[in-house]
Amino acid sequence: MAIGNAHRAALVQIVGEQASLSSESDLGLYEYDGGVDRARPDLVLFPSSAHEVSHILAYCTLHQIPLVARGAGTGLSGGAIPIAGGVVVSLVRMNRILEMNLDDEYLKVQPGVVNLDLSAALAPHGYFYAPDPSSQRACTVGGNVAENAGGPHTLVYGVTTNHVLGLEFVTAEGDIRIAGGPEGDLPGLDIRGLLIGSEGTLAVVTAIWVRIMRSPEAVETMLAVYDDPEQAGQSVSDIIGRGVLPIALEMMDGVMLRMVEEATNAGYPLDAAAILLVELAGPVEEIREQAPLVEGICAAAGARSVRIAADAAERALLWKGRKNAFGAIGRVSPTFYVQDGVVPRTRLPRVLGLIQEIARKHGLTISNIFHAGDGNLHPIILFNARKPGDIEKAKLAGDEILELCVAEGGTITGEHGVGMEKNELFGKLYSQPLQEHLLSLKQQFDPAGILNPGKLLPASQTLNRFENVTAAQ
Repeated sequence: MAIGNAHRAALVQIVGEQASLSSESDLGLYEYDGGVDRARPDLVLFPSSAHEVSHILAYCTLHQIPLVARGAGTGLSGGAIPIAGGVVVSLVRMNRILEMNLDDEYLKVQPGVVNLDLSAALAPHGYFYAPDPSSQRACTVGGNVAENAGGPHTLVYGVTTNHVLGLEFVTAEGDIRIAGGPEGDLPGLDIRGLLIGSEGTLAVVTAIWVRIMRSPEAVETMLAVYDDPEQAGQSVSDIIGRGVLPIALEMMDGVMLRMVEEATNAGYPLDAAAILLVELAGPVEEIREQAPLVEGICAAAGARSVRIAADAAERALLWKGRKNAFGAIGRVSPTFYVQDGVVPRTRLPRVLGLIQEIARKHGLTISNIFHAGDGNLHPIILFNARKPGDIEKAKLAGDEILELCVAEGGTITGEHGVGMEKNELFGKLYSQPLQEHLLSLKQQFDPAGILNPGKLLPASQTLNRFENVTAAQ
């Protein structure tokens, strides 16, 4: 829906002219995220406090103006796309670490703080913040909360919800509330847990208390190289089956590792069919026992070589390849579509084979990079958006991959969220009565339906109140 001049002026007055964007060229920068869909907002606002967020939300609810809260725009499911137009509230100027408490092991931060900045601030004190999405150099903690983001090290440490103690949030009516806090779990309903992963459909988070962890005493990073991807998959099952739980267990197929190596020179062999990146962390004595055990397990499963990083520099180089994988794809394909399904670990070899059948069926190249330890797949569909029909083929292939994951006992997202890419697949997981229950819950938090409409729940349930909805391209 288009915002009238009177509404535009009233909203801009809340934050000031210098904290708003409304020209077509500026708005074009906020019509996309890391996914493939696009829709342009009518106005972008940059609040600097919870009180400004409160005034914006109260006004938008009163006048039924759709609103999307946005972090760094690195999301991969269309969660920050303003499909109904309206207002984008960018929280990037709310980017301060408000409190560091090492005695009680928590930070209080604003939502616009970049994920990696937490660990950078904590490193001199011997602490770190565990959730580490591959986009951690750019993504914000607020966005991580909205999507319940994960990362390569979630196998042991868990995802965002395992590290958030409390939230300050603003309701659709503009009330500022707190759920949880530095003391962690409180009696009663877990509103904190409800808001994490709700993708901005229930409230806008304006401050976050996060749990911090002591840096491990010892870390070993290993690179195992395979001539057959199934051997790498078998290694994953065998490592965990032997009672070893690495903090990271990442796999790349040959297509992916070649793109990454050519871009980053991380030291991956170009002729391999797959690699496994294994990281162990803990007490020195424990790691001394586990490292040779993991090395032997990989070799027994068929690894042609296993290399242990000699020092911190080599370890950082190996991770540089993994963390910069998505950026490396641009050297090979003009556009790509990343999926985020989850399957039981034991189904990985079968599902990887079926994904390649889907690729052949649609005449597409699909490479694979994923958190093998917890079965979180990231098939990357390469295509050319300028070629007629290519994007439709990519989306169709993506839907088939997610339906495959569900059929194999998994789910449609592990860490990227549902957004607008997967919300029509919601029925594959949830019955109609449960969907209606979730919709009624949203209506309790957001009676006017202004908060990120068309996301998480099927769009047909949350967009119908807005006329002249902007069509995603």
